[in-house]
Amino acid sequence: MDKVRLGIIGIGAQGGAYAGFISDGKVANVEVGAICDIDPAQKKLCAEKYPHVPFYDNYIDMFESKEVDAVVTTVPHYLHPEMAIEALKRDVHVLVEKPAGVYTKQVKELNDFAASKPEVTYAIFFNQRTNPLYQKLKQLIDNGDIGNIRRTNWIITTWWRPQGYYDQSAWRATWSGEGGGVLVNQAPHQIDLLQWICGMPKKVYSNVKYGFQREIAVEDEVTTILDYGNGATGVFITCTHDLLGTDRLEILGDKGKIVVDDSKKMTVKRLNKPESEMSSSMSMQDVMKIFMGGNQSDIYTEEVLDFGSIWGEQHIAVLENFAANILEGTPLIAPGSDGIHGVALANAIHLSSWLEKEVELPIDEELFLSELNKRIEEEKNIPLKQ
Repeated sequence: MDKVRLGIIGIGAQGGAYAGFISDGKVANVEVGAICDIDPAQKKLCAEKYPHVPFYDNYIDMFESKEVDAVVTTVPHYLHPEMAIEALKRDVHVLVEKPAGVYTKQVKELNDFAASKPEVTYAIFFNQRTNPLYQKLKQLIDNGDIGNIRRTNWIITTWWRPQGYYDQSAWRATWSGEGGGVLVNQAPHQIDLLQWICGMPKKVYSNVKYGFQREIAVEDEVTTILDYGNGATGVFITCTHDLLGTDRLEILGDKGKIVVDDSKKMTVKRLNKPESEMSSSMSMQDVMKIFMGGNQSDIYTEEVLDFGSIWGEQHIAVLENFAANILEGTPLIAPGSDGIHGVALANAIHLSSWLEKEVELPIDEELFLSELNKRIEEEKNIPLKQ
């Protein structure tokens, strides 16, 4: 195999973007093998734009056509595990879009099945893991540049969505259609990065608003307190109603602090001595000298790193890494099995708000599913959006 023939399931915004990247020759070792969508209008558009690419309205037929070596699932969240399992059954490599699923129970089923097919590539589309800034940040944390983490704070409110966005389709921003709001639709990349870089919390306590500033059933405002179980804590804030938006991540360690602004600039402040050592050894006279105009270089060094970011490059990097794993065995940036961590954290945030109390991870999966199904049932009494 010289190139991976990729089947794209769902040729909407994301699927269309991937098809464009590949057709324009921007993705090494990948070609569009086939396209699948249930919308007749998309079939007509694809016939004009990709006349030589086979089109299917049934993904099973596409899997069994022998036209594709691998697929990417750009479809509603509930369908990701189901489609991925059917692909793996037929030895078709699979790149699952984020999130891996809506709830951990279904993602576990996918992970368990994928584990039984180790010869087939199973990856997840966490494109932010290819961002050089976050790769550098993870390296700094893993290497202990700022010591043991004491606190994390991430405010990521750059997801502004007007009411018209939600009114596009009856299934959008519903429990039955998407399985949630900002946590499962806009912020999964940040949720993944947070646990990938800083580790999974042991407990969460959340204040979540449903339909706070938009006429929707699911969440558009989230504030969560994270407890890492070792004294370290964190706060995660996200929403879809902040037109001005903020993207700021702070990680405080016992040897320094890292601040990331707008996912483009990283400021690393390294203490010359661990904070606890300074606390125990410095006299109040020393302290007064420092904080009344003294030389701050006596306390820490500062490094500022600027990273450019062009939309699309990170998506292309994931596609190329996926193909390289299939063709050459190159390690995956984001193995599919990693997808469960972000789903677990999002589930815990939802469950905490529904129960109005702190919850431990791993959560009670049956309880979560029961609470989710309650909300799906309640939606049946709400008139569909026109």
